[in-house]
Order: sequence, then structure tokens, then C-alpha cells
Amino acid sequence: MTDWAGRTAAEIAAAVREKRATPREVVAGHLAVIERLDGRVGAFRTVRAEAALAEAEEVGARGDLGELPLAGVPVAVKDNLAVRCESTRVGSAATPDTPAGADHVTVARLRAAGAVVVGLTNVPELCVFGTSEGVHGTVRNPWDPARSAGGSSGGSAAAVAAGMVPLALGNDGMGSLRIPAANCGLVTVKPGRGVIPAGIGEGDWFGMSENGPLATTVEDARLMFAVLADTDPPRRAESDALRVAASLRSPLAGVTVARPYADAVREAAGVLMRAGHLVRRADPSYPASLSVTAMAHWTAGTSVDARNLDRRLLARRTRVHAALGRPFVRRVTTGTARAALRERLAPFFDEYDVLLTPALARRSPKAGPWHERGWLRNIAANSAYSPFTPPWNLTGWPAMAVPVGSLPSGAPCAVQLVGRPGSEAALLELAERIEALRPWRRTAPLDRGGSTGRGA
Repeated sequence: MTDWAGRTAAEIAAAVREKRATPREVVAGHLAVIERLDGRVGAFRTVRAEAALAEAEEVGARGDLGELPLAGVPVAVKDNLAVRCESTRVGSAATPDTPAGADHVTVARLRAAGAVVVGLTNVPELCVFGTSEGVHGTVRNPWDPARSAGGSSGGSAAAVAAGMVPLALGNDGMGSLRIPAANCGLVTVKPGRGVIPAGIGEGDWFGMSENGPLATTVEDARLMFAVLADTDPPRRAESDALRVAASLRSPLAGVTVARPYADAVREAAGVLMRAGHLVRRADPSYPASLSVTAMAHWTAGTSVDARNLDRRLLARRTRVHAALGRPFVRRVTTGTARAALRERLAPFFDEYDVLLTPALARRSPKAGPWHERGWLRNIAANSAYSPFTPPWNLTGWPAMAVPVGSLPSGAPCAVQLVGRPGSEAALLELAERIEALRPWRRTAPLDRGGSTGRGA
């Protein structure tokens, strides 16, 4: 086996550790896939081809190669996290094109584990919206190129779903990992607060934003999660049945769930019941004010991130979003609304260990120049298809997206798993059971020059 593109990160790392493959040949193979496919997908803002090959040689020469959990694994990094010697543009013309002097801590941990950064991925400006497009390009869903890959970690998700890299780093402030993962058929974990270092923008959107992995398998997600958290791969100590609440109720009033996403929840519930877990239909007590709370935090976070930028260089939708958030900054900084939401939802998680919901309410909007469209049109599109993710950024509790089922177009469908603080291992275990009993196609059926990229 010389073509490692389309293989899992666990397979690649094992082959490199066992000297069945070199980091250079692994990285070169993935760079060839990027060159062949990214013109159709738009995942990358910049590809570090020469630098990545040089870094792969350095990994291959390391004396601890046999101990590296991500030995030789190519990774992509979302373009709001610093990669040394590369600029961090955050999808904007208003940000400086100045190379970073050092890696973000999560990037440093990936490199220490043997991973090789092949490029930085496209995002919507300031990572605000649930579709990824702007002055640096438009990211398309590899499964359905007429549709957006989602956002704001859209480029990272598309790169993994297309088989251009086996792993990517993203982050999630209102669903920015789970939304594109659900669109692109990937596994992701938005950890609880403090599990993985954040350090995203100016204050992590008041502590709501978290870094996390994008992967095609639970095994790979668990592996990357452990590296980012600088801990052993999370495993649940007990093997007792978990109490799972299945809910189709949108947290945002007035948003309906399309049938494929409702069916995905029913299918996942059936799988978990057959795996021995206790599944009941139950809805959390979402407050009527949730949409107002979410909007205040969403816009205020953008206002803080934009405060030192030249607003003349920002897209209109971003300027409006930041301006609307300015009056809310002082109020949301107190954390009072988030604390009240945690207090309201905590009794539900005393009764149930895990909440199972649709990951999205419907498929993503059509890919296109959303950054040139009005603010209200963007808000309407985002809210209509992704109402299930924001509550868990507001609470700071862990949540996952897991592929289940498919849309009529053949693109993947997905569910969301949510748990109380510290439940990342339990969520990963449930995702693992779903994967074992309902395996999914790992990557989109794009031409890979001989590599199918398909598997469990």
C-alpha cells in the first residue's frame, strides 16, 4: 500500500510507526488529492505544500516516531487558529496578512503528536455564520456540491469529507463544528468548557467557543480529541445502560424538522435501544427567551472580534451583526443568562444521561455568495436549518454530531448527542455503538485517482 489518501488517521499513524509508510509519502499523497479536488470543493484558503513536505521529513527523522499517536498524519487547521509562519485571516479582508510567530496550543499539540499541517481552511468572515464563503472562496459540500458545507468550520469539514485529509481542527461557538460535520457526514465533539484549550479570537465568545476534531470515524475523533486535550483517549468507566432522551422539539420556537432528520433520530434511538440503553421520548424545558439569548451572545461575540478591525473592509452582513451586538456586550459578559439556562436545563440531565436530537432541522442552504447578501436573509437561512446547536454553547456542555441516515440527494444526515459536563467519554461510546451497528460511508464519492475513500 503506497496510496494512503482515504485511509483513517489510525491506519496511517500505525503504518508510519511500523515503517510501512513514511510521513513524506503519506503527505505527498494527500497533497495530490488536494490539488486534484479542491478546485471543486474550496476547502483550503492556503495549502502549505512545500512546508508540509519538509515537516513530514522532520517527523520521519524523529527519534520517538514509534510512540507518536498521529505519526505522519496530515491535518488541516481552521483559519482562525495560529499556525506559525502563516497568516490567520479568519475569512476576512480586514485582518492583517502577517505570519504568526507561534502555533496555537492545539496546533502545537497536534505537531508534537506527529501530525503535519498541510493547510488552513476557509471560513465565513470572523467565523460568524453557518455557511462558509467570502473573499477567500466558497466551500461546497463534497457530497452535494450545489449545497454549502456549512460553517463556520466548513473548510475543515469539507477537506475531511472529500478525503483530502483524514483529520481537521475546527471550533464551535454556536454549532460551528457540529453544523458542517452534520452536512458532510463526519464525527465531531464540541467538548465542555476547559477540556481542550480554547483561545479563540477575543475571549472565546464569552467562553462559548471550543476547539475540537473533525473525523470520519469515532476512533479517529477519539484519537484526535485525546491529543488536543493532552490526555488518554476518553473511555467510560462504567458499562451500565445509559438513560437517553430522544427529542424532536426545536429549541427555537417556530422551526420545524424535516423528515430525514426526524427519521435519523428515530433510527439512532432504535440502534441505542438494541445496544441495551434506555431510550425514552422527552423534551428539555427550553425557555421561550432562548432565541433572544442566543442572538444577543452571537452578535455580541462578533462585536468584540470586530472592534479593532477596519469596518470598511468587512462584508455588510458582518458589519450589521457586529453593530447589533455592541449594546449587548456588557450584559452578556456577566454570564447571568447562561447561568439561568444551565439552572433551568440541569434537572433534565439529572433524569437523563444523554439527549438525542437532530443535528440539523434541514439540509444546508445552496452554496453561493452569502457574504454579499443581506444580514436578515443570512439570519433566516441559518436559524431555519441549525436551531439545535446553540443551547449547548450557552450552557458550555459537551455535544457531538454523528452521521445517521441520508437525505434524498444521497448526502449524509446526522444526529446530535448532548451530555452533562464531563460526559465526553459517554457520548463517544454511544457514537461508537451507532457506528458499529449503522456504519456510514466515510468520504464523499469524488474521483480520487484510484482511492475509493469508502469504508465503515
